[in-house]
Amino acid sequence: MAKKNNVVAVIAAFNEEKKISKVIRQVAKHVNHIIVVDDGSVDNTALKAKYKKVTILRHIINLGQGAALQTGFEYARILKPDVVITYDADGQFEASDINKFVKPIVKRKADVVLGSRFLGKALSMPQSRLIILKLGILFTRFFSNIRLTDTHNGFRAFSGEAINKIELKHNRWAHPSEIIYQISKNKFRVKEVPITVRYSKYSWKKGQKNTEAFKIPIELIIKALVNS
Repeated sequence: MAKKNNVVAVIAAFNEEKKISKVIRQVAKHVNHIIVVDDGSVDNTALKAKYKKVTILRHIINLGQGAALQTGFEYARILKPDVVITYDADGQFEASDINKFVKPIVKRKADVVLGSRFLGKALSMPQSRLIILKLGILFTRFFSNIRLTDTHNGFRAFSGEAINKIELKHNRWAHPSEIIYQISKNKFRVKEVPITVRYSKYSWKKGQKNTEAFKIPIELIIKALVNS
């Protein structure tokens, strides 16, 4: 990462005291500033997140990952970033992949960079999750008209200009699809990069349940009708 580029990472965290310190130390090597949004945790997530380069924001109650990211985006704008990274708190990602996201944006070749485990590696992924993710790709492609290999991936990057236009209204698990729709709406230039995602018993327990995934299309359609 070139020092002249202001790269900010936003990490939404809910009850992540076991992993957040390690994740922050890894991410801090590749960014200028980290915003951790403690989304109503009832453990020591906020205490464990204290580290150089880190700003900790707290929701009094758990609002959902989408809401936590939006809070992080709003604060990130104050820092006037060149690039904003979103990064999961459960330790699934490799922080060394961050530079793959920064480079296309600072070189003005993309407005948004999305990570793809299907272009890279998905280690120990449960078969049920693979099926859900593939269905999500088809659904998002149909409604957004953007062809991507991985749509529900929390590893992303936005240019400073793009982050100013992203406004998340879906507080919980529908927000990844909402981001894709906003990319389409704003005609952002998109690039996918290969990443490594490591599944573990911990990340599987912390992640989205398969039953919740089926609620996403219904939620998106209802809100679209209400707002139309």
